[in-house]
Amino acid sequence: MVLALTPGNIADIAIAALLIEALPPSARLIADKGYDANHFRDLPAKRGTEGVIPSTASRKTPSPFDRSAYRERNLIEPMFGRLKDFRRIATRYDKPARNFLAAIALAATVIWWAD
Repeated sequence: MVLALTPGNIADIAIAALLIEALPPSARLIADKGYDANHFRDLPAKRGTEGVIPSTASRKTPSPFDRSAYRERNLIEPMFGRLKDFRRIATRYDKPARNFLAAIALAATVIWWAD
């Protein structure tokens, strides 16, 4: 797993390519509509990975994607919601990045342990 902390004004897609390159190739890359950009769609294809990314409404020619595989995205999304249940993380009380990452790691451990 790879985790990167960025400023709040940085779009997720800006750092996504670096995170993907840090991981070994996988069978699929499942992402939401926020990652529907031609330069990003080319990245998994170069690695031999199937990109499962729905098209935005503004795309003239929608790109096909595997809807059944896209449903698997639901496995990770609730984790982000549960992390935000921790007030310290949702409001980012910890200003130094190392403290904030430590709080995220502790909260993720508590969530994993409680389930």
